[in-house]
Amino acid sequence: MTWTSISAIYFLFFVGSAFILLPFGVKTDEELGKELVPGQAESAPHRFSPGRHLLLAAGLAMVLFGLYYANWTYGWITPDHLDFYN
Repeated sequence: MTWTSISAIYFLFFVGSAFILLPFGVKTDEELGKELVPGQAESAPHRFSPGRHLLLAAGLAMVLFGLYYANWTYGWITPDHLDFYN
């Protein structure tokens, strides 16, 4: 596998991880007992830390890509294993 393939696949895992992790660890103003600003959605997060979020997404993407690369190298799960009709 070339380095361009590795970086492209890791980037896909990173973006997917960032979207998967969006709802976790976020508290609304209502949950914290703070007063809402007029016009604010009730579901809006009180405080969002993009740096922390991207760091967690990078870590999750690293783990998922490591599993993907190990499977690609050792062939644990092949397309033949996923053929449920034959």
